[in-house]
Amino acid sequence: MKALSAVAEAVQASTTLAIDAMYKKMQAEGINVIGFGAGEPDFNTPEHIKEAGIRAICENKTRYTQTVGIQELREAVCRRLQEDCGIAYQPNQIVVSSGAKHNLYAALRTLINPGDEVILPAPYWVSYYELIKIAGGVPVEIQTTAEQGFKMSEAQLRNAITAKTKLLILNNPSNPTGMIYDEEALRMVAQICVEHDLYVIADEIYYGLVYDQKPFCSFVSLGENIKERTILINGVSKSYAMTGWRIGYAAAPEPIAKVMANYLSHTTSAPSSVSQWAAVEALSGDQAGIEAMRQAFEERRNYIYERMNQIPLVSCIKPEGAFYAMMNLDQLIGKTIGGVVIQNSDDFAQVFLEKGLVAVVPCTGFGAPNYVRWSYATSMQNITEGLDRLERFLAE
Repeated sequence: MKALSAVAEAVQASTTLAIDAMYKKMQAEGINVIGFGAGEPDFNTPEHIKEAGIRAICENKTRYTQTVGIQELREAVCRRLQEDCGIAYQPNQIVVSSGAKHNLYAALRTLINPGDEVILPAPYWVSYYELIKIAGGVPVEIQTTAEQGFKMSEAQLRNAITAKTKLLILNNPSNPTGMIYDEEALRMVAQICVEHDLYVIADEIYYGLVYDQKPFCSFVSLGENIKERTILINGVSKSYAMTGWRIGYAAAPEPIAKVMANYLSHTTSAPSSVSQWAAVEALSGDQAGIEAMRQAFEERRNYIYERMNQIPLVSCIKPEGAFYAMMNLDQLIGKTIGGVVIQNSDDFAQVFLEKGLVAVVPCTGFGAPNYVRWSYATSMQNITEGLDRLERFLAE
């Protein structure tokens, strides 16, 4: 048999999904495990959004739509971006697809030629790295630390740029760190990108989940010279508890949006028509549910931050947004726990799940091998019990 695609074989499985699969297998076997792995809200989709989806089915809105999405949804996206972020787009600049990840892939395919370098601040969401490689690009990591708030400095960004650099991926708020670039830091990044004629993919999927009354600044809002080189990625999955509905969107200059649409037309075409109508209601209807979820996440964030930093040998910095906490394992590296020598977060996550019965995500695939990610998109009861188990696990 001839060899499989070298590009396909080089793709690594998602560590997020791998740990979640192991957790679900143990759960199915009747083992009392607690999961902090998958990045999706534990809330149900709000009733008015579900009703819009049901209504679409009953009204037979179940046929193919335009590849870029129905006009009503693209208009709703424009209104929401204007109202929430103060940025103006037209419907012909909006591309709807089957989730934000899908739009990231289409954006990378639109921008990258083989060998182009893509700057990727670490820690980063695991799929960015693999998507860059699939598109033929070369990931260039910028390693950040907890001491710098997991945010790249001006010197780091400048030093990462070469003649082959094509674009920067900026995830704000960040998965997995939960940290946020404020307006001053964003202006620094914007100035450098303009100077070096770089594109930017600004993934702002968590923009509705910001804490401590911090203002959120969209990268696109910094000026027309930024807007013309930026593909903004967003969607309804996180803020509206609609992960399974699979609706993401991109906002971009019309020539870029058109190429993305052409690419999607030959791969997946439009996303589910029913999901699109539900997303119209999500973006246009009552927004009170978002604030209720945000407040619940903030309460959980406060607890997990305070409690984790009281447990010997581990620590975390206080997340500013999203729903993740990065637990530092530096003091555990080289120690034996549960009969296993901990060399990195993969070792810790596996033994913690097997012996401590708690699933967390190892961040080796996120560019942070000495960290694990806890998602606090779960109940306070689970968070409390999970940290109790961590404390007992480390004590033993």
